[in-house]
Amino acid sequence: MQKEVDKTDVLPYSSDELLEEEVTVPEEPLVTEKFVVSVRRVAKVLKGGKKLSFSVAVVVGNKNGYVGYALGKANEVPAAIEKATKKATKSLIKVPIENTTIPHAVIGQHGATKVLLKPARPGTGVIAGLTVRAVMDSAGILDVLTKIIGSTNPINVLHATFDALKKLKSREEIYSLRKG
Repeated sequence: MQKEVDKTDVLPYSSDELLEEEVTVPEEPLVTEKFVVSVRRVAKVLKGGKKLSFSVAVVVGNKNGYVGYALGKANEVPAAIEKATKKATKSLIKVPIENTTIPHAVIGQHGATKVLLKPARPGTGVIAGLTVRAVMDSAGILDVLTKIIGSTNPINVLHATFDALKKLKSREEIYSLRKG
């Protein structure tokens, strides 16, 4: 008394049958640039001694108006860089770019640090310190004048630079605000 097996009850086992389903190809990653801005060795003092770890600040961008940054902490530098990079790709912001520069002058502030960003003529280049230059290069801004006023701590400079970039408005946004 054997039971006949219905072919509709059996799952496909051959690779040919599995290929009939749609295959989705993941999009290419948005991030093309990665800059390690600062690496710091930090120590936590415990009763058994000091526990060392590393704190890393990373800036990522696609050289086409999207840029982000993050801090990563781990016991080893490569792991901290990997953590910061993953975190930074999730926190990308859109920067308005006109030709090769920013639309208008702006000041960003964080703590005792102020960062001034001014548009520049084509061919000027990025006149900036190491930290601000990493952000501008990642965003794809080719011509800009910058000045750091106050503290030059790289992490505070990063925060202040992103504060300034968030304040930027495109020409169309400014016109709509004036008309409204």
